[in-house]
Amino acid sequence: MEHEVILYIKTPPDRGVLELIVEGLEDPVEDLVRKDSKFKKLALDPAHYIGKAEAVIEILLKHKQLLQRPVLLKGGKAIIGRPKDRVYGFLA
Repeated sequence: MEHEVILYIKTPPDRGVLELIVEGLEDPVEDLVRKDSKFKKLALDPAHYIGKAEAVIEILLKHKQLLQRPVLLKGGKAIIGRPKDRVYGFLA
């Protein structure tokens, strides 16, 4: 299958790409934000992102490392590829 890999650190998604991902996302929008050690170090509140697309987009524009990955896009739909067995069903 033809595909394009975008390295999010070298080429972070801009607002337009993040909006496209959010619009097609089959997962809850807050799942796009990694709740890892960086998230905790920034003292962010996970509740602030629940169901709030604009808040998710803003934090990902400021802190690209918080983008959950991989994110797959196909035909206007998007998923977070975790766990990895989700990928096969999405691409089929």
